[in-house]
Amino acid sequence: MKRNKIIDVPSFDNKLTEHKQCVAFHEAGHAAAIYLNNKAQSLPPVFFQILFKDIGAVSEGPKNVYHIAHDDCIARVEGGRLIQSLPYSMDEFLDKLAGHDDMAQAVKDYVTAFEADIVNLLIGPLAEAKYIADADNELFNHRLVNLNALKNYGGRSDIASVYEYLQSYSPSKQRQDEKLDELFNVAFDFINDYENWKAISKLANYIIDSDKDTISCEEVIAVLESTNASEFAEEAAQPDRYVKYA
Repeated sequence: MKRNKIIDVPSFDNKLTEHKQCVAFHEAGHAAAIYLNNKAQSLPPVFFQILFKDIGAVSEGPKNVYHIAHDDCIARVEGGRLIQSLPYSMDEFLDKLAGHDDMAQAVKDYVTAFEADIVNLLIGPLAEAKYIADADNELFNHRLVNLNALKNYGGRSDIASVYEYLQSYSPSKQRQDEKLDELFNVAFDFINDYENWKAISKLANYIIDSDKDTISCEEVIAVLESTNASEFAEEAAQPDRYVKYA
């Protein structure tokens, strides 16, 4: 979940604040999804933190466009994935699990975690797209913001990761497309939920106001849910207590 492209702008200095807001909503979308979406599906806590590079330090140089190399991105959510290592073939992996009578729940949990990771990847660029649409008093819907449009909202890295999941999901392009369409709709519904969007906006504003290089998992949870967040935050802060999937 990396944000590695600054929007093409005629004046870098004049658009820096606007760009930081876009980045804040993008990363807030990812982080809010990791916490709220996973929690809603009774998935285990997973460690993550939001890391930022000071883009104010790159004001010298080309003013019309700025790209940061893939491994030196402007902002990213570190961690946050439930699936630590994608299987070569999800069907074969699940068949092996299903071969054991006591693994039915494990199969269900794995599929839920797999799909949640994809949804959480999609929610970042969708949050940025909704923020821009709202700021411009424009509509935000599936017709105007489809999957291909997400690359315009810092989503190139996110989409690349999504396709890695889909390639593991099935060798069939049709099955991949069907699953992607299904989960894109889930991500869209998450963004359009009033309470979720309020939480994303609250976190984005916190990111902008804090002006930190690193925002911890505990901080994110405290912002998203001021009550009943301490237990989840305590668990998420201890890597050896995570439930991770292959």
